[in-house]
Amino acid sequence: VDEPIYEGQAKVQVVLLIIAFASVPILLLAKPYLLSQQSHAPITHADEGHEEEEHGEEHGFGEIVIHQAIETIEFVLGMVSNTASYLRLWALSLAHSELATVFWEKAMLSTLNLNWFAAFIGFGVFAGVTLGVLLMMDVLECFLHALRLHWVEFQNKFYKADGVRFAPYSFRQAIKDSQS
Repeated sequence: VDEPIYEGQAKVQVVLLIIAFASVPILLLAKPYLLSQQSHAPITHADEGHEEEEHGEEHGFGEIVIHQAIETIEFVLGMVSNTASYLRLWALSLAHSELATVFWEKAMLSTLNLNWFAAFIGFGVFAGVTLGVLLMMDVLECFLHALRLHWVEFQNKFYKADGVRFAPYSFRQAIKDSQS
């Protein structure tokens, strides 16, 4: 049963979803529109040579629109990818909870009513499986997913393949630059 966390939650969710969908055309059209308004000035030409320049400006505007369309598509796909990544972490936590319940029921609860030795063995099995699967494998899996989120999803907001060669920070180079 879908129980809302607070009253009016469904309305808030719909409004936020509409805002998210409405932001896509804004992302797509705002930059080209603003750039066209900045460069739009009345032009009077005396000869035909200037008409070619004006055509070049239109071509430049078309390139801006295409570039902005590509950036908008990349942004939307990145948003969907980030959401899916966080949903994977949520699914892992749900699986962790279910595994803990299954291990408890099968290893401990099934042996408690038998005798003390069966309960002792059941606890050993429960402790071993909990340590091996839940505490080691699941933690490693969650760590790797979190690392992926931080490295791939977060870093893609800063990295642009714009042809500038990466130069790591160097204290030696900074000292040399400050002395010269």
